[in-house]
Amino acid sequence: MQSFSTQFTLSRSYLAECFDQSLPHSKNAKPKYWFPVLLFIAGLALLLFSHQPTYIGGMLIAISILELIHIRFRRAWWLARQMWGRSADSEVKLSIDSDGITSKNPYTETSLLWTEVDCVLETELGLILVAKTGAQQYLSKSLFPEPLLSEILAVAKV
Repeated sequence: MQSFSTQFTLSRSYLAECFDQSLPHSKNAKPKYWFPVLLFIAGLALLLFSHQPTYIGGMLIAISILELIHIRFRRAWWLARQMWGRSADSEVKLSIDSDGITSKNPYTETSLLWTEVDCVLETELGLILVAKTGAQQYLSKSLFPEPLLSEILAVAKV
């Protein structure tokens, strides 16, 4: 595989693309609505059928509402957390060679060897590299020339 280097900024738009393209392939693709519903039912049952003070029942209902808000705004919350991080708006240097992929920014350096890659999922706008440990790394197709994309997909099929 040919060596290739590029750099990009971890901007809000790049992170939004990362979230949108990765979500359908993550373990949290479908929200777990049953959890806040169970909390709400338990809180309501404590309020209606218990002679104890209503603190716990009210707290369970409040937590269920908070969980529903979390589910509804999970994209915005995830983006906000990423933008509050040190790496937000920093330059990332990405290198690809025959050994694997290395990314560096002023705060972290990560490497993913091709031998550690379990599969590569192609999305509309990018690639998701899935490691044998289950970890995922998203890379936008806009970072690479077309021949290199084909090489990355070919390496993953070997």
